Amino acid sequence: MLREVISNDFITILIVICITILTIVKFSFSKRFNDFSWIILNTNYLKLYYRDHKYLDNFNVFLFINQVINIIIFGYLIYITFEDNTTLNLVLFSNFILAFFALVFTKVLLDIFIGWLFDIKPIIKSYIFQKFNFKNYIGILLIPINIILVYAIRPSEKLIYAFLIALLLINLIGFLSSFKRYQKLLLSNIFYFILYLCALEIGPYIILYKLFN
Repeated sequence: MLREVISNDFITILIVICITILTIVKFSFSKRFNDFSWIILNTNYLKLYYRDHKYLDNFNVFLFINQVINIIIFGYLIYITFEDNTTLNLVLFSNFILAFFALVFTKVLLDIFIGWLFDIKPIIKSYIFQKFNFKNYIGILLIPINIILVYAIRPSEKLIYAFLIALLLINLIGFLSSFKRYQKLLLSNIFYFILYLCALEIGPYIILYKLFN
């Protein structure tokens, strides 16, 4: 059974690490974590902590580690569900890790390059900060999702799609928040904006999909 295979010590250790990280963050940064918890409903968190230049502090580093682990677990669960492969392949799991880091750092570097090229570095920095925090928020939501898929319910394609749609909607909220903030600038450069979306926001995921199929 799929649940019996993926509920092994390796996956369990990763999930325990994520829960531990979340507990540390919750008690070490209680005020900030409470503000962060409402990020999809209130953009004050982004304005406040961006203004304080809190980009890569302990709070964000901890949540980024949690994000990485949970996205990789979720991606792996998607793969073994759609490929009907119940074998825990550590080589494949490692490939997911490498692909994820390659995607993240390539996109960040390209965003920075675009900011330099069009002389909009403050806007790009704000956008990266906002996108980074919404991804961290998704990383937190993935903890219960991964626990459900590993221990409670046998993963199915319909269930995976339901979770994916929910996560994409949250990601869309973050994107629309950025769009609203810089609406005038983006609409006056609509061609470059569409080009950016296709090349850097949609394209990498299509490439990853092709690589693993």
